[in-house]
Parts: sequence; C-alpha cells; structure tokens
Amino acid sequence: MLWRPQTALLFLRQACRAQHFSAQYQVRRQWGGMAKVANRVCLIVIDGWGLSDESNGNAIKNANTPVMDGLCSGNWTQIEAHGLHVGLPEGLMGNSEVGHLNIGSGRPIYQDIVRINLSIKDNTLVKNEALVASCNRAKSGNGRLHLAGLVSDGGVHSHIDHLFALIKAIKQLGVPELYLHFYGDGRDTSPTSGVGFLEKTIAFIKEQNYCQLATIVGRYYAMDRDKRWERICVAYEAMIGGKGEATTVEEAPAVVKKRYAAQETDEFLKPIIINGDKARVKDGDTLIFFDYRADRMREISEVMGMERYKDCKSSLPHPKNLHVVGMTQYKAEFPFPALFPPLSNKNVLAEWLASQGLTQFHCAETEKYAHVTFFFNGGVEKQFENEERCMVPSPKVATYDLLPEMSSAGVADKMVEQIKSKKHPFVMCNFAPPDMVGHTGVYEAAVKACEATDKAIGRIFEACKENGYVLMVTADHGNAEKMKAPDGSKHTAHTCNRVPFTCSSKDFKFKKARILCLQETKSIFRTNFFVFFFSLPTALLLSAMWHRPFLL
Repeated sequence: MLWRPQTALLFLRQACRAQHFSAQYQVRRQWGGMAKVANRVCLIVIDGWGLSDESNGNAIKNANTPVMDGLCSGNWTQIEAHGLHVGLPEGLMGNSEVGHLNIGSGRPIYQDIVRINLSIKDNTLVKNEALVASCNRAKSGNGRLHLAGLVSDGGVHSHIDHLFALIKAIKQLGVPELYLHFYGDGRDTSPTSGVGFLEKTIAFIKEQNYCQLATIVGRYYAMDRDKRWERICVAYEAMIGGKGEATTVEEAPAVVKKRYAAQETDEFLKPIIINGDKARVKDGDTLIFFDYRADRMREISEVMGMERYKDCKSSLPHPKNLHVVGMTQYKAEFPFPALFPPLSNKNVLAEWLASQGLTQFHCAETEKYAHVTFFFNGGVEKQFENEERCMVPSPKVATYDLLPEMSSAGVADKMVEQIKSKKHPFVMCNFAPPDMVGHTGVYEAAVKACEATDKAIGRIFEACKENGYVLMVTADHGNAEKMKAPDGSKHTAHTCNRVPFTCSSKDFKFKKARILCLQETKSIFRTNFFVFFFSLPTALLLSAMWHRPFLL
C-alpha cells in the first residue's frame, strides 16, 4: 500500500484527535483495556541531523555511518524542519523544542507571531472575534480605543507590522477615535533606532488619516517584569495623567533626538506627551496591548486592567470601566480577553496512546530529556498513564567535543532493553551528539558524534528486527551537516536543511507527492508512524488509511 509522502499531515491532524476516532470508528479494546496494535513501533529522533550535498564541513556526510546510509537508501523520504513547516516564522531555522513539539503533536503548532502574521496575510484580522468585540464596545460606548505596545521590527515582543495592521482593521471596523501609546525599544533593535520607527509610524498615521499619537515612553518603564512598580508607575501616569514632556506630533521626532544627545536612548525614554488630555486613557475607554510576548506585558496590563494599579502608589485616579485586551494571553489568571488566545494542544500522540490503554517508553540523556517528555507530550509536564520515562545522565565535561559520543551508548542500552522486553507497543528516544557537538563548532568531534550515533542506532535496529518492531528514524532539525561557514569559520548554529524520515517496514512505501500537495499543506514533520501504528483492530487502520490520503 503506497503512501503519498507530502500529504500525511492532513490525516495526522485528524488522527491525533481522539474525537476523530470516536466519531467515525469504535475503538475496540483487548484484554485489560489495551487496544490491539498491528505493529510495535520504535521512533528515533536524531538531534541536529540534516541533509546536504555539500561535502566541505559536512560532518554527517564525511562520517562513517553505514546504518543511516542503509536506511536512507531504502524506504525513506526527506521532510522540512524549519519555518512555517513547523509553526515558526517563514525562513527561521528549526530547533529541538519546536521539532519535538511538532513530531509529538502530529500537526503544526504555530507560534503566536505566526498566527498573527497569517491573520494579516489572509485578511482575517478584521474578523478576529475579540477585536470585533472590543471595537463594538468602543463604538457603543464613548467611541474611544487605545493601542499600546512596543513599536519596532525587533520581532521579539512585538512587530510594527502588527501595529499597522491593527490600525487598518480598527479603522475598517469604524471606531471613531484611536490613540497610540508608543513604547520605545532599543534592546531588540539599535538603541537609537526608535526615532526611525516613530517617523515611520507618524507617516503611516497621516497616510491613513486615522489614529492619533498619545504617548512615547521607553520599555524600561512600560515593560518592566521585575516588580519594579515605580517604573511601571511612570508609564501608567503618562498614559492616564499626561505626566511627561508635552510636545506636538510634528516635533516628537526632534524631541527624541534631543534625548539621544543627552544619552537617553529608546529603552530609557522618559514620557513624551502628545495630543494633551484628550489622548489619555479615560473612564469607559477600551485599551488593547499589541505585544504578543507575555512576560513584559503582565505588569502594565495588570496595572491597567486589575486592582494592581495600587502597587504603583500613584495619586492619580484609576480609569473606571476600562476594558483591557491583550494581543495574546499574558497570564491565565488575568480576566481580560486576548485577540489570539492559546491554542488547545490536545490529543498529542503520548496522550492518545494513554487514552487507548497502551504503554509507552520515552528515553534520552539529560541534555534532551525535556524534549522527549515535556515537548514531545505537547508542552505539558504531565506524565501520562502507562508512560515510562528514562533519563540517562549526560557526561560531565566542559564541552561535548571532549566526549563527542556523549551518552549515546547508554541510551541505546536502555532502548535495546525495552525492545527486548516487548513491554511497550511504542518506544522512542533522542540522540543528542550531532546537535550538542555540532554547537561546539569542532568539526572532527562532530564526525565522531555522528559515527557514535550511527552505531547506537544500529544496535537498536538489530533489536527491532529481532523483536518485531518497526523502526522509524527522523531528526528535529539540521546542524552537524554544516560545521563550516562559507568564509571557513566555524558554523555552530542550526540549519534550514531538510531532515530524513526512514521506515524499516516493507509493508509501507513512500510515494513522491504532487507539488501541489506540498504547497497546500505546508506540511511539517509528517511522522507517519502514528497512522499505521494501530490496528484497533486492524480494520480501523485499513478504514483510516482509505478514509484519508496518506502522506509524509
């Protein structure tokens, strides 16, 4: 039976949800409540094993790796492990956390910035439920809405493109008055780049003929996260009481430049007040914070939206009936809504296995233990029922190039032991050496790391063949295949190269997919081990395989 390599995610998105099965199939249980399995499966995730035709500095290609060479000459395919394929911004290299999160979830887990970017790209921001509700509240009330956040293109806490998109959307939704409270960056961007972002923002506002600049203040005050309430109080009193240096929109850039001359950079800008009292946050107003990263928005949003304003020890009266909204959920306990609330990452593979009464085994050395547990399990610390975990201590050396094999042999020992016991229908592990040694930039050590990993995989493969396990090998991202930069210097970062996905079973073949499928699905880590793992009984598998196209 052939699998379409580039379309598996379509099925996986459904397969990872228990309700998909319960709605369409009746899962039958064997004795003791355990579902019947068609195949026992062993999954190996190699950390930092990318694919590249370049030989120079390629520790993987130049290493002696007969096991992986054999697996990658048989039933195998290549999969993407970076950017939108794994829920990251386009073009961004993958990482271990995101890789394991996607593999374990069987679907793309989009980061907040990606969700926001996609809503702007497909013009659905204007339909955002919380945004529409906030605008309707403002329109039915006093007609006033405020935006507050970090204005830069740093992309760590916020992005200026998101601000501009919000201004357009709010204008389209018909809110009469919109005010902007501009937080200077200077940490994730150049310390004096803020005036450029200010000028760009003023030009955009004039172009739109909508929105008025209200406050300029540095993130040192508005975005404190260390309970320095006296700092937050500076931003708070500027936004609600107008405490600061008054100026006009036209003169605001010049004022900022004068501050630069006095060694007061973007991060530390003391409040600059524009448009006087009318632009202050007042009774009955609506206030939207547009930073998507939570940690530095918690205090200012608490002060504005909750009783926490008393911590500021401000003499100014707090605005009554102020409606506060976050771009994302800044804290689960906060009572105010978010434009992009957290997505529910339910029924990940480990959780679904447990729900079917099946046992499982997850193993890694210390450096990657969190990845085969917390991240693989969907970003939750919970150990599911009948889930066994094993952490092999990583070697205590200053840098891993000094012992490039790390604890790969120990991980292999534990895996072979579990496979021989046939206790668990699903076992998985991570091998850390290619990534951890790759980060040292020591090419010769990285070669040894790859060889040690290959040897460990070989031992597991033999145990799988002897004990009836299907072996699947993939990687979370690339690294060791690029140890040298074009100028000959060390390359120590991850890469955007594809990674392998191999399957030892002769019953399932990869079939080259139509390009259209790849473009349509933007598939990530299409880990097909899930879809043919279970019989539940075998009829369920067959029904599922025919019901949904199979792809990798």
